[in-house]
Amino acid sequence: MILYLLRRLGFLVLTLVLTSILIFVITQWLPGDVARVLLGREAGEAALEALRAELGLNDPLPVQYLRWVRNLAMGDWGRSFSTASDVRPLVAERLRNSLWLSLVTLLMSVPLALVLGVLAGLREDSLLDNAISILALAVVGLPEFVTGLVLIQILAFGLRLLPAISIVTPDESFLEVLPRLLLPALTATLVLLAYVARLTRAGVVEELKKSYVRTAVLQGLPYGRVIFQHVLRNALLPTITVIAISVGWLISGLVVVENVFNYPGIGRLLVFAIERRDLPVIQAVTMVTVAGYAGANLVADLLYGLLDPRIRLGE
Repeated sequence: MILYLLRRLGFLVLTLVLTSILIFVITQWLPGDVARVLLGREAGEAALEALRAELGLNDPLPVQYLRWVRNLAMGDWGRSFSTASDVRPLVAERLRNSLWLSLVTLLMSVPLALVLGVLAGLREDSLLDNAISILALAVVGLPEFVTGLVLIQILAFGLRLLPAISIVTPDESFLEVLPRLLLPALTATLVLLAYVARLTRAGVVEELKKSYVRTAVLQGLPYGRVIFQHVLRNALLPTITVIAISVGWLISGLVVVENVFNYPGIGRLLVFAIERRDLPVIQAVTMVTVAGYAGANLVADLLYGLLDPRIRLGE
């Protein structure tokens, strides 16, 4: 297991290195001149050249890349071009907010989707299976902003159970913010629900048709034990992959949900930085997002190894 873990960690480091190169190269290809964006259209060429020299934009690209990676590793993420504030605290604050929303969403969506998927798989082609499938597909077919607005109208304006706006201040704790997280988390949950539930159902149906299940039942093993110790152990492997990928999406991909509820997450920060060609913020947010994806996939790989020993043994 240790060798398997070290191999996965090596892949993670390699992924981060290659991704950092891609991020740096792509941000250099973005249209527009950073100096011109910062100083405005009326700035003279002398002022533009002085600013480019100050920011190191005239250095060769390999030098700029190595300087950026070194500073990033040492915790110096630079200063925002548009707000003149340190990037690391800015990104850390927004990342905290996104992680809170991701946590609540996962706690709501994963158990519900797994239960629905397992029930549908155990009752294949039954009324319950069809009802779960139709409901899940109907919900996921709605755009996120439509789902969010409907939930606001019903739960916030109609029943007055939850706040319609999810504004968060830096000095608030998770428990203080929790009531404002429920509506955006429920919106994201409805997006994830169909994917996870349908994949879980497909895995359960496939495993139930295998010969080892019939053999175990004929040998007298309790049906519940066969399901929980054998069928689900194998059926949930593809589902783990989807959940791991969803973690990265929840961290930075909830731009629509964040805008609907005015939630200050890292996705809105990335859009803000792109609109202003704020390279330090764009690079920092993208690296944090990639690290989130890589970390989630590392956890998924470890769960693979725990659920299926053949994976960690390289069989």
